[in-house]
Amino acid sequence: MQFNLKRKVLITTALTTTLLTGFCNLNAYGSVKNTSVNDFRNVLNVQGNPQVNLNDSYSTNVSNPFSDMGAWHAYYLPEKGATNLYGGFAGPLIVGEEYPINLSDTISKIVIKNEETNEVYDLSKAKNIMFDFYPGKLVQTYELNDFNLKLELIFATNRSALIKTEIENKKNTDLNLNLEWSGNIFNKSPYTISVNDNGEKNYDLGQTLEATKNGVQVNFSNIRSTWSFFSTDQTKFNVEYDGNTSTSINGNSYVTKLDNIVNIKPQNTFKTFSTQSYTFTTEEFNNEQVKINDLLENGDTYFNDNTNRWQNYLNKAFSNIEKDSDPHYKDAAVKSIITLTTNWRSAAGAIKHDGIVPSLSYKWFVGMWAWDSWKQAVATANFDGELAKNNIRALFDYQIKGDDSVRPYDKGTIIDAIFYNKDEQRGGEGGNWNERNSKPPLAAWAVWNVYKETNDIEFLKEMYPKLVDYHNWWYTNRDHDKNGIAEYGGMVHPANNSEDEIILAAAWESGMDNATRFDKEGFGSDDVGVHVFENKDNNGNTVGYSINQESVDLNSYLYAEKGFLKSMADILGKTEESQKYEVEAKNVGEYIRNNMFDKETGFFYDLQINEDGSEKKLLVNRGKGTEGWMPLWAKVATQDEAELVKENMMDPNKFNTYMPLPTASKDNPKFNPNKYWRGPVWMDQALYGIESLQNYGFKNEAETLTKKLFDNAEGLIGDGPIRENYNPETGQGLHTKNFSWSASAYYLLYKNVLTSNNTTCQESLPILESDNITPPEDDSQNPVPPAIEEEKPETDNTIPPVNDSPEQEKPVEKPEENNDNISSLPNTGNMFGNNSLLIGAFSMLGAGIYFLKKRN
Repeated sequence: MQFNLKRKVLITTALTTTLLTGFCNLNAYGSVKNTSVNDFRNVLNVQGNPQVNLNDSYSTNVSNPFSDMGAWHAYYLPEKGATNLYGGFAGPLIVGEEYPINLSDTISKIVIKNEETNEVYDLSKAKNIMFDFYPGKLVQTYELNDFNLKLELIFATNRSALIKTEIENKKNTDLNLNLEWSGNIFNKSPYTISVNDNGEKNYDLGQTLEATKNGVQVNFSNIRSTWSFFSTDQTKFNVEYDGNTSTSINGNSYVTKLDNIVNIKPQNTFKTFSTQSYTFTTEEFNNEQVKINDLLENGDTYFNDNTNRWQNYLNKAFSNIEKDSDPHYKDAAVKSIITLTTNWRSAAGAIKHDGIVPSLSYKWFVGMWAWDSWKQAVATANFDGELAKNNIRALFDYQIKGDDSVRPYDKGTIIDAIFYNKDEQRGGEGGNWNERNSKPPLAAWAVWNVYKETNDIEFLKEMYPKLVDYHNWWYTNRDHDKNGIAEYGGMVHPANNSEDEIILAAAWESGMDNATRFDKEGFGSDDVGVHVFENKDNNGNTVGYSINQESVDLNSYLYAEKGFLKSMADILGKTEESQKYEVEAKNVGEYIRNNMFDKETGFFYDLQINEDGSEKKLLVNRGKGTEGWMPLWAKVATQDEAELVKENMMDPNKFNTYMPLPTASKDNPKFNPNKYWRGPVWMDQALYGIESLQNYGFKNEAETLTKKLFDNAEGLIGDGPIRENYNPETGQGLHTKNFSWSASAYYLLYKNVLTSNNTTCQESLPILESDNITPPEDDSQNPVPPAIEEEKPETDNTIPPVNDSPEQEKPVEKPEENNDNISSLPNTGNMFGNNSLLIGAFSMLGAGIYFLKKRN
C-alpha cells in the first residue's frame, strides 16, 4: 500500500515565508542592515562525534553543543567524516539535573530504502553534503542521484526539539521508499556513579529502551550521585515520529519503521516531522505530550515561529546602531547571542525561573551564579527582555528573608549559586548549591540596565525593595568596624569552619577566586597577610565574617549601586531615599579617593585594616589588578586620578598586553598569564575597564583596546567558541568554552564601543574634576554607615567559631578532570535604514535569492 500523507505536501512556500518574515521586520528597525538569520551561517562550529567520554582534561566538552528555548538537552551537527552519524543529528547531550553527558552518538538516524530496487541509500556517497548551523537551527543536506534529503532541527519548546525531514524526488518517475529510523544509547556515564566495597567503580546509568506507539522512550533509573549524575525513575527521553510506526528493541539499540511506503511524485517533496523530548518528572512528561501532538500536526508553524523569534532577536540586538563596524565583529556579536541562548535553562527542580548558566560545555557550570546572572541579564535584555528579567528573578527567588530557617541573620543577601538540587541544609541532595558567600553587588546595575532596555516600570517596582535589602546587608554583615566601608567575607556556614575556609569563601565572594590580593601570606615583610574578623550584631551573635581588607572594587560597586538606587528612587517618586543614597555615595567616594589611591603608582588598591579600623595599609605591595579601575567604572575617581589610571592601562608592560586588560598587570610580582584570576583576561573585567576609559573621555583608547580584544582572542573571529578567559600574551583561549559572561561582554562591547559610544554605568552621580586628595587625620572623616534597622533573628543560631587549625585546602580553581574521584568537592566560587532593507526585500521578490544566499 502506497502512503501519501495529506500533511506531507509539496514544498512551495519557503521563499514566500522568508519574504514575509523580512517585510514584517522592516518597520520597527529601519537602521538595521544585513541582519537576516541566513547571513550568519556557521559562526560557531557545532560539529561533533559524541562519545561517552565527552570532556577534555579541564572537564570541558570537546565539541560545542547547540541548545535553545531553555531546554535541558542539546545537539551537534555530525562531524565531517563521521559517516556513522550521517542522517541524524549527533547526540543528544542531556543534563542529569546538574551534569551534562552524551546520551547517544545519534538517537535517531534516518535509513532510506528504495522499495523497488531494495537499495539502501548510502548518505556518505552523496554528491554534495552540507552541515550548517544558523542561529536557532541545525541543517543537513544530502544531494543524491534520486533525491535530495534535508534535515532541520530546532527547539520548539523548553523540553522538545522538532526535526523536519524533507525528501525531494529528482527523478521523472515516482519514487517509492521505505523509511526507518535507528538509534542507540550509551547507557554509561563518563563519571563514576558509585564504588563498591571492593573499590570497583560503576559507570552504568541503568537506562532502558521501551517501544511506544509512535517511537521509542528512554527510561532512567534512580541515581543520586552528588558529584556525577542525577536522575529518577520519572526522567524520560522520548522520541516520537509522525505516522503509523512499529518499533523493535535490541538492548541499547532500536529501529522504528514507518509502516507504509512513501510515494513521491516526480519533482515533488515528501515532508515529515519528529520530536525528541527530555523531561524530569511525570508532570512534565504529561504536559509535553499534549504539545508534541501539536508539534507534529503543525510543524511548519513552529519552524516559522522559530525563524521569526530569531529574526527578532537580531533586529533588537542590532537596533540603534550608530555606525558600521567590521562585519567579523558583527559575527562575533551573533556568536555571543547564540552562546547565551545555548546556555539558557528553563525552570526545573529548585530553579523557579528561566535563566542562563555559565556554560553547558563544563561539568560544573550548569547552575546559576549571582554575578554571572547580573552580567548575562544586561546583555540579554538587548534581545530578550523577559529572559533577562527572569534570570535576575531566579537568584532573587532565594533572597534570604528575616524568617529564613537556615540563616535569618543574613536577611537581604543573595547567595552565591543555585542549582537543580538544593544542598543538605535546605533538605536537598546537591553539592553545588552554595551559601558560603554572596557575590559582588552588581544586581542593581543589572536591574537598571534591564529597565533601560525594556522600560518595564513594574519590574523596577518589583525589584527595588529587594535591591535595597541586599544593599543594606553589606553594611550589617560585611562592615566589621562599622565605618560604612565593606569587606568581602563569608557566611556563617558549616563549611566556613576555619580561617583558611573563610578566606576561600571571601575570595569566592569577590568573584576573583585566586586573585593575588587574597593570598593569605600577603606579599612583603611588612604585610601581615589576610586574616578573618567575626562580625556580630547588637546582641553579640556572629552574623558573618570579614577579611581584614576593604576592597576597592567592592566599595566602588557599592558606590555605583547607590547611584543606580538613586536613579530608581527618582523614577519611583522616593525623594528622601534618593537624597539618602546621594549623601551616602558622597561619603563612600571621599573615603575611596582619600584612602585607596596611590599617587606614586597612579592606581587604586585594596586597603588593609586592623580589627578596630584604626590602622590602615594601602596594599600597593600586592601589585596592580583589575580592581584598580573600578573607581573609574563607578565614576568615583576624579578626572586627574583617571588620567593616571589610564596611563597604567595603556602601558604595554602593565595592562596593554597583546590581549589587553589582564586580571593582574604584567608587572605584578605574582603575574601568571594562564592561572585563572592571576593574569588571564576575563571579559567582564575588560568590559568594566573599557567603560572606565569611556567614562572619562578616553574614547580612542577604549576603541583601540576593544579592537584588540576582538582581534586577538583565539577563535572569536572565526568559528571558535567564546572562552572563559584568555592568555594576555598570546590570546590563547583558556579554561572552559562557550562562556556566558564573556559572550555578554563581547556583545556589549560591540554595541557600546564598536558601533556607538555608550556605557552601562550609573549616571546619577557626577564625576569630580579635582584631584585635591587629603588623607584623613582621624576616624572623623570616615563615612557614616547607612542607618539600617536591625532585625533580630527569630531562629536561634549555632555559630561555628573561627578555627585556626590547619585544614586541607580546597582547590582555588575548578578541579582538573578527575572522573574517578567522586569525593572531590568542586570549587563553587566562580564561578561571573529602511531604504536598504526595502531594496533588499524587493531584490528578493524579483530574484528569489536574497535570503537564500550563503556567506563566503
